[in-house]
Amino acid sequence: MTPPIDFDTPWKEALGEYFQQCLALLFPTVHAGIDWSHAPIFLDTELQQVVRDAELGRRHADRLVRVWLLGGGEAWLLIHVEIQSQQQAGFAKRMYVYHYRIFDRYEREVVSLAVLADDEPGWRPDTYERSRWGCELRFRFPVAKLQDWAARQVELLASENPFATFVLAHLVAQETRGDQQRRRRAKWGLTRRLYERGYTQEQVLSLYRVIDWLLALAPEEEALFLHEIERYEEEHHMPYITSAERYGLEKGLQQGLQKGRGEAKREDISRIVQARFGQAPKSLEERLANADEATLDELLVRAATVSSVDAL
Repeated sequence: MTPPIDFDTPWKEALGEYFQQCLALLFPTVHAGIDWSHAPIFLDTELQQVVRDAELGRRHADRLVRVWLLGGGEAWLLIHVEIQSQQQAGFAKRMYVYHYRIFDRYEREVVSLAVLADDEPGWRPDTYERSRWGCELRFRFPVAKLQDWAARQVELLASENPFATFVLAHLVAQETRGDQQRRRRAKWGLTRRLYERGYTQEQVLSLYRVIDWLLALAPEEEALFLHEIERYEEEHHMPYITSAERYGLEKGLQQGLQKGRGEAKREDISRIVQARFGQAPKSLEERLANADEATLDELLVRAATVSSVDAL
């Protein structure tokens, strides 16, 4: 049985870590107008407030980002990721509501962008409009449809842009629903590509985490997949993924889930952090003490893959 795909978490992670590369691949005109000598600033608190005020419900993967423009000035970009697998009539209206709420609340120039990650080729909402008695409103926003890249996978494979790996993994996740063997082969192909492109260990682990999230495998297929990685890393002397940290993670995760107790998971996370980065800071210990089961499960995975305690 194919495990359910969690699109929200990897999309939010990818937009945070590869924001510039995302725009370069999906919105090159926008990318070309930004002064990248200034680091973008993610405005999660501001976006959460707008969502609450607009009563639109929780949106997992949306990002609000402040960027600086070439020639001076700044703008706020709303990156709205649609992760539904079917058409939604209210999507364009939602984009408009986000747009005017942000502008009204903060009086900032807002550029709204939509990434349509669904698998409905004909669904391309890019306009919200109303009209009565000569009073007209028309709101248009740029859209990137990931399904358009399905026929351009050779181009993605050849791309130097690391975000192309994420788009490939997303497309493969949609294409291999219900076919575990095909998914395993595709997952191995994408993972092997990380080594062959000469990425650093940190880059490999970062991109692999996204691939692993999107292309979840049943236990028996996952075992075969990990064996392929282990053999490849031994042959090429690249102990990146099958490192001691990963094996410690798997053992700790299994023990924590079997015990079903938050305390066991907190101990496992602390041990992994101490083994990789030294003594865990007090602030992390305090946050672990108050974390719920779901958060601890995610932290257990991230503890073995992130590049620093700050990233965790």
